Amino acid sequence: MTVNAALQEQDHAPETPDGINENEVREIIESIKEAQYFDASSMASLTPASLGAIARLRAYKPPPFSTWDHLPLSRRAAVLVLLFADRRGDLRVVLTMRAATLRNYSGQAAFPGGKADSLDETPFQIARREACEEIGLPKDDSKIPRPFRIEHLCQLPFSLAKTALAVRPCVAFLHSDDSSGNKAASVEDSMIPRLDAKEVAAVFSAPFHNFLRSEDEVQEGDKVPGKRADWYQGQWIDWFEGKWRMHNFHVPINNQKVSKPKVREGGQAAFAEELDEEEDDGMQRYRVWGMTARMLVDAARLAYGEEPEFEHNIHYGDEKMIENLYKMGRLGEKVPGGPDLTDADLKTAREGTVPKDTAKI
Repeated sequence: MTVNAALQEQDHAPETPDGINENEVREIIESIKEAQYFDASSMASLTPASLGAIARLRAYKPPPFSTWDHLPLSRRAAVLVLLFADRRGDLRVVLTMRAATLRNYSGQAAFPGGKADSLDETPFQIARREACEEIGLPKDDSKIPRPFRIEHLCQLPFSLAKTALAVRPCVAFLHSDDSSGNKAASVEDSMIPRLDAKEVAAVFSAPFHNFLRSEDEVQEGDKVPGKRADWYQGQWIDWFEGKWRMHNFHVPINNQKVSKPKVREGGQAAFAEELDEEEDDGMQRYRVWGMTARMLVDAARLAYGEEPEFEHNIHYGDEKMIENLYKMGRLGEKVPGGPDLTDADLKTAREGTVPKDTAKI
């Protein structure tokens, strides 16, 4: 029996997201097609699969999660899952390599994002502000260069970071409409190179649908470094009496423009230069793993209505664990140098065995 089958026999039945209504998806797809009929520039470059993915994400409504409203500022975070269409109309997603100066996840691939600045910020506002600070994507829509515009599609269930933050993935689409009726501009050629790796070592992109595949999806005319099977490696690891799938994706960078910092300082410069040296020595793939990889898998599952070719955790996000940790009083204000979550905390939260005398209301 596979691990996935074993998980399904436990408390982890497959979650076909209740937040997606397929009738609504069909209506959204038809409305997009009608828009294209009257205005050839409106999302004209999207393939049928990409149209369906955007429609499903637009239609998705995450389950309510009131615990977020009670979390202190220091426990709140969000990331921006920014999608755009490539020359073929397939969706790609924007990613970064974090600078060595950053305290958490330095030198790792990640979405643009970070912690909340105020309790009044919504997750999308957090994600957009951080994307502005990290990669130069304007947080004010009016300052995004024409013909580009950003549409907020949906928010995915919260995940628990290893730094004990509740992280909301916010999915958005970078349109390339041209109101003049001319052919839509290429995001890949015109917008992505404009992004400035202001607080990160590099900005790159990855094929979104490929996060459901165990090998590179190679398009006609493209080449990938090494073998197609180099794309994915995964293994199950033990995580507090449970199983957690560790995904490792290796994204080819030979067929794209990777944006590096225009001004390099400190650890950011050091890691950017290290990347330059490794690329000069033949490195042609960036590794995407951990929480970022899991979020990508879950976002692609929702978008395309497909399950991955590889084994994976069935549930979306970590909201039950976050809720239990909060009830246990373990997600209070973060204190610099204060105690981290213990193995016992995480095990109790995962099992849902929160003692009544410790539960917060």
